[in-house]
Amino acid sequence: MGRGFYTIMAAQFFSSLADNALLVVAIALLIDLHAPEYLTPMLKFVFVLFYVLLAPLVGAFADSMAKGWVMFISNSIKIIGCALLFFAAHQLSALGAYAVVGLGAAAYSPAKYGILTELLPPEKLVIANGWMEGLTVASIILGTVIGGLLITPSVASILLTANLPLINTAVDASIIVIMLFYIIAAITNLFIPDTGIDHRILKKNPVFLFHDFVRCVKLLWFDKLGQISLAVTTLFWGAGATLQFIVLKWAEVALGYALNKAALLQGVVAIGIALGSVLAAKLVSLRRSLDVIPLGIAMGIVVILIITAQNIWLAVVLLVIIGGLAGFFVVPMNALLQHRGHILMGAGHSIAVQNFNENLGILTMLSLYALLIWFDVHIYTVIALFGLFVSTTMIMVRKWHLSNQSKQDSLHLIGTQKRQF
Repeated sequence: MGRGFYTIMAAQFFSSLADNALLVVAIALLIDLHAPEYLTPMLKFVFVLFYVLLAPLVGAFADSMAKGWVMFISNSIKIIGCALLFFAAHQLSALGAYAVVGLGAAAYSPAKYGILTELLPPEKLVIANGWMEGLTVASIILGTVIGGLLITPSVASILLTANLPLINTAVDASIIVIMLFYIIAAITNLFIPDTGIDHRILKKNPVFLFHDFVRCVKLLWFDKLGQISLAVTTLFWGAGATLQFIVLKWAEVALGYALNKAALLQGVVAIGIALGSVLAAKLVSLRRSLDVIPLGIAMGIVVILIITAQNIWLAVVLLVIIGGLAGFFVVPMNALLQHRGHILMGAGHSIAVQNFNENLGILTMLSLYALLIWFDVHIYTVIALFGLFVSTTMIMVRKWHLSNQSKQDSLHLIGTQKRQF
């Protein structure tokens, strides 16, 4: 793959590691600030909000300069968000600070995926996505573990023995540690090579960028391959974000776990995703990427089985299976979506459209979950509704794809080269 690819992977690992550790610590901060329970999923809501609001701009921003610099600037914004979170004294100011971290993440994402299409040929995109998703999931596992450990009283007491100024609580010390991970990621970004792509943008007018973004959205949704892969990844990320909080709540109700122990179960799901991602990278070619759609149907069914888990070991097995199914079907779908987006438009624009749709799915599903928590719906009912929704939606997507294919074969478009204008 080359040195540049592995530099990208290292930067992504540390940035994602910090993102996932920070979520656990931010939840702990809300608990310390006595925030109502329905505000917990709102952390993820405000984090992804800028993905949707700034979608017409971040794609152009990612394509306007070398993507290593884009990623450096984005990680610097995350560091600022951490600093604001450190000084947050109210639940709403904590949400606002976490939103700033989300702003950095929104600017970062088109660059981290877009550079893969600039650096690698189409036939290597599934392998590259396997690496990207595998390392991202490894960072999720390690990040959630680190976040849980940092707020554990025994570890927190060690951090507090340093007697550093302004650090008075476990959350304070944890945020400082996480800022160091962001700094490492930002420094690594500076060593990402320029791919030689012309990064001049012809138009900077926000009105033009908005209309251009709408055009790009239409291109992907009307493309017979793009619409299916976009529908699948939108569902996956919406469901995945919601599942994070469902697991935390289920562990509290069914197992009596505190936050630091419940966070480890998020890592268990991530282990499954890592295994599924690696298998997909090895076994599924870009041309056969659409064959994995039925696994999304199976994932929803297995989610419902969590209700039957009476002990931690059965729950762990089911969570690993859920993650494995998710990883195996999302990696090929993600690669196909990147490929079609790169063919139809610039890499940064394509990823921005993808992020807009996927994070709109996250906002929608998290809002519904928060509403269910607000109305005090039992977590087992929430899990059953969640699983049924995932399976039913994936059945509809599969029928959609089969209907498209019955009218006109579009699989021959996979692997074609970018248009020249």
